[in-house]
Amino acid sequence: MPSIELRTRQSLALTPRLQQSVRLLQLSALEFQQELRTALDTNPFLEYDSSEAEDVALAGTTPSDGEDANVSAADTLAAAEPDGQPAENSASDTLESAGQDDMPADFSGDYGSRSSARQNGDADGSDPAEWARSQPTLREQLHDALRLYRLDDRDRAVARFIIEALDEDGYMRQSLADLADSVDLEPTLTEEELLVALRLVQSLDRPGLGARSLSECLALQINALPANTPGRDVARQIAEHHLERLARREQAELQKQIGCSAEELRVACALVRKLDPKPGNCYGRAEDNYVVPDVLVRQARNKWVVSINPAVQPRARIHRMYAQLFAQSAGASRSPLAQQLQEARWLIRNAQQRFDTIQRVAECIVAHQKAFFQYGEIALKPMVLRDVADELGLHESTISRATGNKYMATPRGIFEFKHFFPRELGTESGGTCSAAAVRALLKEMIAAENTRDPLSDVTLAKMLADQGVLVARRTVAKYRHLMKVPPAELRRQL
Repeated sequence: MPSIELRTRQSLALTPRLQQSVRLLQLSALEFQQELRTALDTNPFLEYDSSEAEDVALAGTTPSDGEDANVSAADTLAAAEPDGQPAENSASDTLESAGQDDMPADFSGDYGSRSSARQNGDADGSDPAEWARSQPTLREQLHDALRLYRLDDRDRAVARFIIEALDEDGYMRQSLADLADSVDLEPTLTEEELLVALRLVQSLDRPGLGARSLSECLALQINALPANTPGRDVARQIAEHHLERLARREQAELQKQIGCSAEELRVACALVRKLDPKPGNCYGRAEDNYVVPDVLVRQARNKWVVSINPAVQPRARIHRMYAQLFAQSAGASRSPLAQQLQEARWLIRNAQQRFDTIQRVAECIVAHQKAFFQYGEIALKPMVLRDVADELGLHESTISRATGNKYMATPRGIFEFKHFFPRELGTESGGTCSAAAVRALLKEMIAAENTRDPLSDVTLAKMLADQGVLVARRTVAKYRHLMKVPPAELRRQL
């Protein structure tokens, strides 16, 4: 029989304001600035605050000792509240509450287009800083070089097809027969035509592009060297026929096969090692690829002081006149603009809370890792997110968001927050050390090794064990790979 039953249960619902708070916290500094600029462009109740002295700026200053961290962004909003309406709940609970959930064109040159953003109402876009140099990709560079050649339509189409078939390293991985079958041209494209087009592409830019193998790539680079380059002929023979022997360092066999002296072989091997095995990798790298630190760490009177980087603090505030006019209008509460005003208030409060949380987390990290700032990587202690969460009284997921894509500028360089959370490793005495400290030890050992008899991974593991650090050989190999250090046989110098 059908029946009616009442049941009570608890569920967690994220309000729009709380969702915005969580989203802002996990943004990087550049992403947050873009978010705020978008809000300034689209929300009429927000305005840019150009005054550096006002306290109403969005996270504009770092509070000094004894000051309340949650300053005046809330005060600004309270002053802008229409008809003296009280502000919503304080932003100080926002992220702590959020932490309780378990939420889980064709190339046209070296210069990009000018930004359409206008600052301070200046519509002519005359600011030279708005121009940004962008490095062309591999295909853009080759297409641009191809325009300088006088070719008929068919030859140009085949050359363009070859360019598009190159991979990111600059290699032609597909066979010419397969490429000929995949092109729909009349008359049918032949392998000979593809080979001619490939030779043209190989001559467009850097030597080695368009190679079908590593041997051909190195040979193309050697052929492009001046004829009087020492070791050129021997290096060409090595690149074309003896790369495997070179990799295995079979010097005696190489000398026997080529028929050269030991000195000639040494010069030729050094020449081959200077060549670029992946010539396509030098294209398409943004020259302005940089990070902006969220916090600055400096030493003052034997104390490490953490402050928010002023460069990542775009200033915004509620437009007082618009807010007051809107409050005096009839039916303001039912107007669509009411939602935009509310969103403006949420953005200011949540942005202030974002900076406060990041600074609290950074201060906790610096307090735990003081030895790092004094002595470097070797003194980095093991630490996990739960350590910071327990100390600050926040949820671990909140700490994870506050450390993701955040950077800290220190006297030792710029580090990501998560750099200060290295994995814990055991020691012979029963204590612990960090993985970062082990990598620093390995770096010192490798730097001090005899280059004629470099240290193997097994030897490095034994040397670490002698210092009380117990790691396996495969762990040493993994850390060596992370440090981009080649194995012992490739570090050996004759």
